[in-house]
Amino acid sequence: MKQTNCLWVFALMIFTSTCWAYGGGSSSSKACDKPKFTDFTPAENAQVAAGSDFSFIASKNTYPTTIKVAVKGEAATVKVDKKSDSTFAVSGKLPATAKGGFARIAINADAQSNCKGSGGWLVKVAE
Repeated sequence: MKQTNCLWVFALMIFTSTCWAYGGGSSSSKACDKPKFTDFTPAENAQVAAGSDFSFIASKNTYPTTIKVAVKGEAATVKVDKKSDSTFAVSGKLPATAKGGFARIAINADAQSNCKGSGGWLVKVAE
């Protein structure tokens, strides 16, 4: 009888430790939901002039004050407006110094749960 009880206890201990290993614990951390960026204007690889306007949409979970944009490594000033669907319309101008060749419009922002996201696209800047 005692041997049977010991086997049951041993089996339960193995089963519960396996469950804890697969996230069955009492951890309250949420999965990271990174900000997303869409609707890039001008389109990818489009030819534009230096000083041209650009825009994109940032997802609902983005903290608007953390949106940073750089073009060819140079910080760009952006305007962020909240849309009716709770996303954010972001717009700005390419720097006048970004002439000739391709330029990456690089985006970095933070979201809920301390998640950091990045994105961007390439445009060809005329001389």
